[in-house]
Amino acid sequence: MSDTKLKIGWAQADITPDEPVLICGQRNARVSEGVRDPVTATALVFEQGDEHIVLISWDLASASDELCGAVRRRMTAVGGPEPHRLAMFGTHTHAAPHARMSRYGQEYHPYLPEQLGVELGDIMTPEEYVEFAAELAAEAVAEAWHNRADGSIAFGLGQAVVGRNRRWVDIHGNTTMYGNTDTPEFSHIDGYEDHSVNVLATYDADGTLTGVIPNIACPAQETEHIFEISADFWHEAREEMRRRLGEGLYVLPQCSPAGDQSPHLLWGKRAHERMLELKGRTSREEIGHRIADAVEDTLRHLEATMDASPVLKHERRDVELTMRPLTEEDVNQALADAVPWREKWREELAKLEADPTLRDEPRWYTDVTSAFNRMRWYERVAERYELQQQDPTRTVQLHFARLGDIAIATNPFEYYLDYGVYIKARSPAVQTFLVQLAGPTQYLPSARSIGGGGYGSVPASNTFGPEAGRKLADTTLDALFSFWGAQDH
Repeated sequence: MSDTKLKIGWAQADITPDEPVLICGQRNARVSEGVRDPVTATALVFEQGDEHIVLISWDLASASDELCGAVRRRMTAVGGPEPHRLAMFGTHTHAAPHARMSRYGQEYHPYLPEQLGVELGDIMTPEEYVEFAAELAAEAVAEAWHNRADGSIAFGLGQAVVGRNRRWVDIHGNTTMYGNTDTPEFSHIDGYEDHSVNVLATYDADGTLTGVIPNIACPAQETEHIFEISADFWHEAREEMRRRLGEGLYVLPQCSPAGDQSPHLLWGKRAHERMLELKGRTSREEIGHRIADAVEDTLRHLEATMDASPVLKHERRDVELTMRPLTEEDVNQALADAVPWREKWREELAKLEADPTLRDEPRWYTDVTSAFNRMRWYERVAERYELQQQDPTRTVQLHFARLGDIAIATNPFEYYLDYGVYIKARSPAVQTFLVQLAGPTQYLPSARSIGGGGYGSVPASNTFGPEAGRKLADTTLDALFSFWGAQDH
């Protein structure tokens, strides 16, 4: 407990573009063909005395360096919260605009023809979208800062089956993401699943519920292949929570470490589809109901635990991580894997050049951009190998906070679940809200996943490996233990 009351401020911005954009996620390019539901940026301010932290949850694949930098520059110009206290993260919807142009020293600019494989025409560029979204988010932060007032928090733990391990292992030890498990070669699911729902609730001075933070170990990619802008299942979850708990409820979703998780089933699919039909729900509606059920049930038991003066502490650390070591064999294999995709890209490009009318067909660009992106996915291994020779380290930014008996810790990766469980199992907090996708993002695989290979764990999938993953976990624990005054952990 603290002697100083906690001040809380909320705001939300609609960051849905009003013109076509390049959608983030998937191998092939996707130009948005409309809006299924809005994407938002939700800001939450906690302030106590001289201490404060601002959390911003984006309905985007991640909070890219470019996006975070643009918001912080605006906060520097207009005043309010200190820019270095803004902790931003995405939900990893695969139906949101691209907002990233680089990643750990490698250019990643999906709009440019030389990085997409073909010219797409007149659409909003990632740079333009970053400026558009950052302006709106900065206004939301300023609004949340202005709205801060005495309030209280309560927290609890629920359960909801949303995230599932998406990797399976065959009898030979090879790991595959998704695919058909109805085969004699199937052995087992690759790893663990975490169905916990950490819930943090905020209340005003009168004890009225104002907002919730639901934290789950699953990215928002149930409808990841669509060509429309969408927040994915968080849209249905927010709508259902507001229907039950109040239309003015703020919802700030967090994605806990879940680099090897997704909402998709590997087995039991027919039974699942049958139940959806019996319930009359879509898969996204089902997930929304599960999250809302967990949050609503948890809130029922929290009224007596509201705390108006929890201890608030915040720390930002810049941590140097060593890149995943690559060998010449890794490079040669990756370049060999790139060859058929280069041939496929050239073949698709030649078709377009020979018959320009093909560009009039719907989604004419998907095959050529898919081939190009797969080629570049492998070729970047050789580029990272060269980067390693110059400097094998990269610096990442982490945020840590203590709020009473709970801890909050961010990381920029699609961080495999093994690390999340390790941190939660050893954390000094009663509950630990871990948040991934707080940066340019990339898979950070666990040690056991490397042996089986497969998407997410092969060299083409990641800049960093298990050594960096463990260092990040231990750095997180060191920060959290320091908040609780523990010296030996």
